[in-house]
Amino acid sequence: MSHKIALNFEDGVTRFIDADASETVADAAYRQGINIPLDCRDGACGTCKCFAEAGSYDLGDEYVDDALGEEEAEQGYVLTCQMRAQSDCVIRVPASSELCKTQQASFEAAISAVRQLSDSTIALSIKGEALSKLAFLPGQYVNLQVPGSEQTRAYSFSTLQKDGEVSFLIRNVPGGLMSSFLTGLAKAGDSMTLAGPLGSFYLREIKRPLLLLAGGTGLAPFTAMLEKIAEQGSEHPLHLIYGVTNDFDLVEMDKLEALAARIPNFSFSACVANPDSSHPLKGYVTQHIEPKHLNDGEVDLYLCGPPPMVEAVSHYIREQGIAPANFYYEKFAASA
Repeated sequence: MSHKIALNFEDGVTRFIDADASETVADAAYRQGINIPLDCRDGACGTCKCFAEAGSYDLGDEYVDDALGEEEAEQGYVLTCQMRAQSDCVIRVPASSELCKTQQASFEAAISAVRQLSDSTIALSIKGEALSKLAFLPGQYVNLQVPGSEQTRAYSFSTLQKDGEVSFLIRNVPGGLMSSFLTGLAKAGDSMTLAGPLGSFYLREIKRPLLLLAGGTGLAPFTAMLEKIAEQGSEHPLHLIYGVTNDFDLVEMDKLEALAARIPNFSFSACVANPDSSHPLKGYVTQHIEPKHLNDGEVDLYLCGPPPMVEAVSHYIREQGIAPANFYYEKFAASA
């Protein structure tokens, strides 16, 4: 039986390999052209030590303590020359993709749909046979090349890949290179190139309640994460707070409602910062975080939004005197 292994390199590149249950992860990587740092192959040197963030595996008992101590193994460190996957896994590799003789993958696809969700937000979908081979962790992003230029823009997937199609939420920036193309020139069938996946902001194994905080188009990675959670289920409560500046910035509310219907223990709220808003909840996301959402620190917090929002949330959490079990965040800024 074959399992899919995500290798996350320290420069942000993620590559996926297939590993048979009978082969080590290092051998599987080498077979597919990725050279994880390796020396002895006998579990004696520790050169291939990585960290397993998710998945089940067998390390055997052939390695020595000097290469991997008992405490390290309990924490999730592995020797890839000994590790045999028993499920899909996510592995953090303490080396650059270049050092491991690999690079981010590039894909060609075509626009399948462009929708103006509001004055501030565009939904872009692209589809192609090549994308049926695209694998990524929910929450990650790709670099999309702006047609007619050599420049790229980074966007998080807002959906999982299905039948060779993926989607993105894109902020409509006046004068922005990608925005100008999408609002003035783009049409179905236009070719687009994307490279990735990239990023360390992605859904980890759910071991405790989650608090998800989204600002503007920072909602995108969370809808992809929630699609994955809807597929696999979760026994832990999940709450999303989605904050925007103006009423017209609120998008994809119907999608959130549909996800809430599919995920029994998922709830969400949306707030608008503009005091003149007609929306029931006003203010910033920090004003709508309740003590139960922080669960006395036994919570994994995911945050995606512009830098001021990330700083404000970080400051708020410190003020509460609560340290989340894990705090994952991604800042983004619009490109003109």
